[in-house]
Amino acid sequence: MFIVLYRWRVNSNLEQQFIENWLARTTYFLEKYDSLGSRLHRGSDGIWYSYAQWKSAEQREEAFESELNKISEARQKMQEAIEESLPEIQLETVSDFLILP
Repeated sequence: MFIVLYRWRVNSNLEQQFIENWLARTTYFLEKYDSLGSRLHRGSDGIWYSYAQWKSAEQREEAFESELNKISEARQKMQEAIEESLPEIQLETVSDFLILP
């Protein structure tokens, strides 16, 4: 499994635009590329976090490349809402006790 943590500072006036377009991109990846899902969080530090799971780094790369031509509008609108993108962090699962509802 390939896991990535994304982090952004989002313009407070464009938070809803950011959320809606994050959802559009995530839905696209779930439906078209069989991703393993993602969660979006707003931290108490004012930073937005997204935790995404993929079957492999190659699967994610293929999905991102295809997205450039297919849902570039959602990607662009999400980017418009972002004040700062922090470097992504790739995570290795060492132990997993997360309980899904």
